[in-house]
Amino acid sequence: MEFFCYHRDRPGSAALREKLTEEHWSYMDRFDARLIARGPTLDGDTATGSVHIVDLPDPAAARAFAFDEPNYQAGVYRDVLLRRWRNVLGRTMWDFPGGREGGSRYLVLGLGTGQAADLLPPPDRQDDLIAYGSLLSDDGATWLGTAALIRAGDRDTARTVLTSDRYADIEVHHWEFGGRR
Repeated sequence: MEFFCYHRDRPGSAALREKLTEEHWSYMDRFDARLIARGPTLDGDTATGSVHIVDLPDPAAARAFAFDEPNYQAGVYRDVLLRRWRNVLGRTMWDFPGGREGGSRYLVLGLGTGQAADLLPPPDRQDDLIAYGSLLSDDGATWLGTAALIRAGDRDTARTVLTSDRYADIEVHHWEFGGRR
């Protein structure tokens, strides 16, 4: 089962996050073979959150993954969005033909209402999509939104990957490929 996990940083937690970098990476190393995508959201050079898309056996394992994470345990994060996810592209971020460099990258997060939307990505955006999929309830039966990692020229262009009138809210965050440096 695939899960989308977005830890959002608590304001003023940058120094604590920095102090825990190695602990965070060591924790994530345990899941390396299961990660579909990972990386921080940013405001300039300051991290504002961490995205992890991971394949785990069940919702209990996903909750353990999210809440046992060292930054969460230490209070770096203010909240966590954890949802089942459907990997529509069927690949990891490391398989993205555009690679790690070149262009701005974004997390586009659409929180759904009502009938499912954007179950498939727009065909004209395939070359820029790093990851794309539906956010689902724990049992996978109810659509709750859509999450995309995309290369785009700017925030407004990134937002257009989702149909705006089908969501209660669409968030767009600068994002970069994560992992050890």
